[in-house]
Amino acid sequence: MNNYLTIGLELFVGFVGLFIITRILGKTHMSQITPFDFISALILGELLGNAIYDEKVNIVKVLFATVLWGALIFITIMLTQKFNKLRKSLEGEPSIVVRKGQFQYSVMKKSKIDINQLLSLIRQDGYFSIQEIDYAILEPNGNISVMPNSDFDVPSRKDLNLPYKPNKLPVAIILDGELVRDNFKEAGITEYWLKKELHKQHITDYKDVFYAEWNENQPLIVNRYNVQKK
Repeated sequence: MNNYLTIGLELFVGFVGLFIITRILGKTHMSQITPFDFISALILGELLGNAIYDEKVNIVKVLFATVLWGALIFITIMLTQKFNKLRKSLEGEPSIVVRKGQFQYSVMKKSKIDINQLLSLIRQDGYFSIQEIDYAILEPNGNISVMPNSDFDVPSRKDLNLPYKPNKLPVAIILDGELVRDNFKEAGITEYWLKKELHKQHITDYKDVFYAEWNENQPLIVNRYNVQKK
């Protein structure tokens, strides 16, 4: 029983340590996984796994391994922000794989990407023919950024000589039956106003609403639960 308690405690400590490191590294770093980030994550996971299931390793050593590796990653991030050459070596750089509607074979070969992979990435971006695009850039995290050919691009309001219309961010105000009160100020609404709008749709209880979204000058969007809640 003591062994199970020890493993459970070490797992909890390792989880808390990883969570703190993730918060310190920031959202942008977590969403843009480079080859260096991938290797770092594997090594950190291996360190923690060995530390947790090795009876000779205690909690202090688990924390030490987590904090030390997290610190090394953080220092590396700081260095790449200050030194462009180091950033290029560790994070890579964007590669133009399609230029003026022509595949760049030499660049594709250097980037270790074949034609099928590239076409798949282009299709995922919503383009199904090479004639639809002018440029395609392979980003360091493996995503593709496409600049469409002007003949196939979606016209903008400016192209159509329409007046400027400012965008307003839609705001979720009910999620899974719970009010998101922090968003009320952003939307400029009150709970009294929300109750009135829900009443118009014959809803008297927030718990009957799976999702509700506010958008300026638009009716309140309400999605009820489509199955009976247990």
